[in-house]
Amino acid sequence: MDLFEDALERVRRRYLFVVGGYVVMPEHVHLLVNEPGRGPLSRTVQALKLSVSMRSRERPFWQAHYYDFNISTHDKFVEKLRYIHRNPVRRGLAARPEDWKWSSFRHYRTGMRGIVEIESEWTARERGWQLPEWMRYRLLEYPSPVPKCEGPGAPST
Repeated sequence: MDLFEDALERVRRRYLFVVGGYVVMPEHVHLLVNEPGRGPLSRTVQALKLSVSMRSRERPFWQAHYYDFNISTHDKFVEKLRYIHRNPVRRGLAARPEDWKWSSFRHYRTGMRGIVEIESEWTARERGWQLPEWMRYRLLEYPSPVPKCEGPGAPST
């Protein structure tokens, strides 16, 4: 599972996308990501799968297909983020979400940085509420993907 986190961070940097949350489970993974800045999401997922598969001793590591769901509101983002963070608890793999190592939950709870950079209020605040540098130079103006001082794990001001 550490292998996956390392691969996710490398692919995130290469394909220029934001990770809003994730949980790595023994046989699947939940990701909350935006559309990559380089290439379609399908190519990004393919690169991630290939990166992990080539370095993993487990065969097969991945299911053949992936499921995606478009999130268009902050409320739906919070709902999905809570769902994925609670998944290890529901499965009996951890007593509490913070006990599961392979998850973005601790970042949201404490602001702690892990292997994977999470786009959250913690990271946005560190940048002065600016977009990530690679997003600032796009042709279109986008608001920050992170609402200021709202949502799960919002840092106290």
